Amino acid sequence: MTNEPRTDIGTPTPDELREQVERTRDELGQTIEALAGKADIKAQAKERTAAVKEEAAEKTAAVADRIRGKTRHAAWLVKDRAPEPVVAEVGRVASVARAHREALLVAGAAVVVFLLVRRSRGYR
Repeated sequence: MTNEPRTDIGTPTPDELREQVERTRDELGQTIEALAGKADIKAQAKERTAAVKEEAAEKTAAVADRIRGKTRHAAWLVKDRAPEPVVAEVGRVASVARAHREALLVAGAAVVVFLLVRRSRGYR
């Protein structure tokens, strides 16, 4: 075999064959990597766990924002319509809630995660 250009009948040259073999090797390598990625259950589980954590964090933040808004609204209603002893008691409860904010947020996050897990398993 020589490095001459194609013959009249269209037979590829050795250089063209080498290039074709190299392209085929590259494609085969990419295919193997893709198949290995699909077979890596541990990596897929980590990705799914990270996605669920992120979703839970987003939903927890949204729930916390809604709770804050409803709490402000309830406080406004109580101040306008409730007798002074009730207002004082609500103020005391609000102070305790502010003092234990982290515990309340953790409890809220736990409830959200529980509901997400329950929903993902098909319970209604």
